[in-house]
Amino acid sequence: MSGLVAIMSMSLDGFVAGPNDDVSGVFDWYFTSGDVEVRTGGADPMTFRVSAPSAAHIREVTGGLGAVLTGRRTFEVAQGWGGNHAWGPAFVLTHEVPPGWPRPDSTVHFVTDGLESAVARAKAAAGGKSVGVHGADTIRQLLEAGLLDELSIDLAAVLVGSGTRLFDDPGLARTRLGDPTVAAGVGVTHLRYPVRND
Repeated sequence: MSGLVAIMSMSLDGFVAGPNDDVSGVFDWYFTSGDVEVRTGGADPMTFRVSAPSAAHIREVTGGLGAVLTGRRTFEVAQGWGGNHAWGPAFVLTHEVPPGWPRPDSTVHFVTDGLESAVARAKAAAGGKSVGVHGADTIRQLLEAGLLDELSIDLAAVLVGSGTRLFDDPGLARTRLGDPTVAAGVGVTHLRYPVRND
C-alpha cells in the first residue's frame, strides 16, 4: 500500500518560501552544494548538483514515488511542471480547474471534490509506490486529517525571515512524530520523520 510522503525544503526558521513565493533561499542547495549530478526527468527536467549524501537522499526518496499530490498554489508557482511532473502523475487539489487545463499528453490532473478524493486518486495512480506531497497548505491539511505517513524535510542552512511557513497552524500542535533518520549534506540536513497517526 502506498504512503503519503511530504517532501519540502525549508529554512532553519521554518519558511518554505520567502516573500512573493521566492524559493531561491531554501532551494539553493539543490544547485550549489556539490558536484554530484541528479537529473529530475519530467517534461521540465532539471539537473541538481549536490553533495554525495544529498544525492543518495534524493534518489532514495524520489525513487520510491509513483505519483504526486499538491495544491493549486504550488502548481501555479511551478508553472504546471511543463505538463508532466518528474515523479509521475500529478494530482492538484483545487476548487476549479485553471484555464487552459487539462492539456493533451499531460499527466497533471485536477481534483475538485476534496482531499480524500485527491488522496485516493493519487494512491491509485502510484501503483503501490508512495505519493510525494508538495505544498505547505496541502501538507497541513493531510497532517490535520491524519493522512500523512512521513515528513521528509530538507532543512536548508539559511534564515529567510518571512514568507510562507510550513507549520503555521495551531491545529498541528497535537501531531506526533517518530524518531527521524538524519543525513547531513552540504548546506542542508535531510530529516525523515514517520508521522504517528495513533
